[in-house]
Amino acid sequence: MSPATSAVFDALGDPTRRAMVARIARGPVTVSQLAEPLGITRTAIGQHLQVLERAGLAVSEKRGRTRFCRVHPEGLALIEAWARHIRREWEMRLDRLGVVLDELGGEEN
Repeated sequence: MSPATSAVFDALGDPTRRAMVARIARGPVTVSQLAEPLGITRTAIGQHLQVLERAGLAVSEKRGRTRFCRVHPEGLALIEAWARHIRREWEMRLDRLGVVLDELGGEEN
């Protein structure tokens, strides 16, 4: 697993950050809008947001006095690529197992 992919999984290991990503995936929001349903301070949201930004999962920008956050799709693409890779490996293993089982079934006849 690449360091970038590890950083994404580390960032998503926290339930608050997973909830934040789920929310910003629906569209840009302010830090206050992120904090409200989670019941944590804007300062705590800011700390979590820094982790998400370092992992490449979120982007934030300040407009006037308000900070807006949005999802960074490239970070999510790392998870998708990792899952595809793991799925391919398991599909190959299951295909090989199917061949072995077919061969064993043929020996019984």
